[in-house]
Amino acid sequence: MAGRTEHLEHLAKQPLFSACSKRELQRIARAFDELEVPAGRVLVDQGQAGREAFIVLDGTATVSRNNRKVATLSSGEQFGELALLDHGPRTATVTAETPMRLLVASSRSFAGVIDDVPSIARKLLAELAGRIRELDRKIYG
Repeated sequence: MAGRTEHLEHLAKQPLFSACSKRELQRIARAFDELEVPAGRVLVDQGQAGREAFIVLDGTATVSRNNRKVATLSSGEQFGELALLDHGPRTATVTAETPMRLLVASSRSFAGVIDDVPSIARKLLAELAGRIRELDRKIYG
């Protein structure tokens, strides 16, 4: 099992949390638990309601949409982060290719963080607005 220092380092590298202070990251880290999963485990299933987000500590996972592989995730990468904000349907299926160690947070535990530390919400909104602007530039030039 990893220590808190490793968890904080992984959180700090996530674009979603990159603007957060060390104190904010420490609070966010308390919402995450470490999870070990075997190869072959489906972590999220396309079309199902999202209720948690993941950060890969070790191992690799396959991302597929409509049964077609679209990406591979490895250490340091995140997925499912929109589930922290809503319970919308998953846009892809993610399956562990190898045994994996993950950080996982439920939307409920993360909502507690937002309620306790409103400054985190403002930073998350700014990051998400940046993502929308980037998508807009890609689509409309």
